[in-house]
Amino acid sequence: MSTIVAVKKNGKACIAADTLTTFGEIKQSSEYDSTHDKIHLYNGTYFGIVGSAAHQIVMQSALEKHGTELKFNDQRAVFESFRKLHPILKEEYFLNPKDEDDDPYESSRIDTLIINPHGIFAVYALREVFDYSRFWAVGSGGDIALGAMYAIYDRAENAEEIAKIGIEAGATFNNATALPMTSYTIDLNN
Repeated sequence: MSTIVAVKKNGKACIAADTLTTFGEIKQSSEYDSTHDKIHLYNGTYFGIVGSAAHQIVMQSALEKHGTELKFNDQRAVFESFRKLHPILKEEYFLNPKDEDDDPYESSRIDTLIINPHGIFAVYALREVFDYSRFWAVGSGGDIALGAMYAIYDRAENAEEIAKIGIEAGATFNNATALPMTSYTIDLNN
């Protein structure tokens, strides 16, 4: 899987991700994968996606093709956008929404962390959307990254430093996360 983190501090937001891709037991490091960046920019919004490696190119294509219909400026807008994307993912990209669990809704099977000038948002497979005030992490190393960012948040100077510590902790203790990392920082509206 991956580790992706997003942090807000002092008027800035930073999103960062590791660069390891795995296929079962096979690891593909950034040295061999020229498309290792898990964070993609669309219309002023950065998306960090975890899960199947196919999600990266599918979401890039879907955003390029249908992005003008989508908004990501608050929790409700993010929800409505992913609700609109779900049938598109099924019909145009052949998403298999079946999951092993007895979920109450059909799954999009995509978890993503988003930053833009309006804040940090996380979207989970059932289109649950959360708006975070300080930081969050997703992926297999997400729990480790959350602990590291919690421990340093009040002492760190800026969002980039906190994000870097989160990714480094994930890479140190999670076997599906590896350095180098990529990161992007933006100014927040508030």
